[in-house]
Amino acid sequence: MNEQLGAALAAEEAAIYAYGVIGVHLNSSGDIAEARAAEQAHRRKRDYLVGRLSQLKASAAPSPAGYELPFPVTDRATALKLAIQVEDGVAQAWRPVLPATEGADRGTALAHLTEAAVRATRWRRLAEVSPATMAWPGRPE
Repeated sequence: MNEQLGAALAAEEAAIYAYGVIGVHLNSSGDIAEARAAEQAHRRKRDYLVGRLSQLKASAAPSPAGYELPFPVTDRATALKLAIQVEDGVAQAWRPVLPATEGADRGTALAHLTEAAVRATRWRRLAEVSPATMAWPGRPE
């Protein structure tokens, strides 16, 4: 379970970084509010994971000093594309936590996976990407 939680923590930290870049390239107040809410959600999940790993007396790999984005983010369209990719990646990071956990930990992992999938759907709708949903959120394509 510690390895899976560590991977989820890495995904949450990468998402926080990405939303700093995403937010700069959004121009409507609705988009900006959505990005801020998403970043705050990822910060809460990061804090949860740090605390949970501490309770388990486990450690995660230190976060890198910086992250390399998968493509240049230069405008709203590429910012939305990155937001979708980030949320899909976070859902993919939470999925392996499910079989490695039980009880409240599994419920928390499922909630976090679901929240990432919902955020990805919102970003797809804003980007006018079809289909807006994935059949199996968190499953690599």
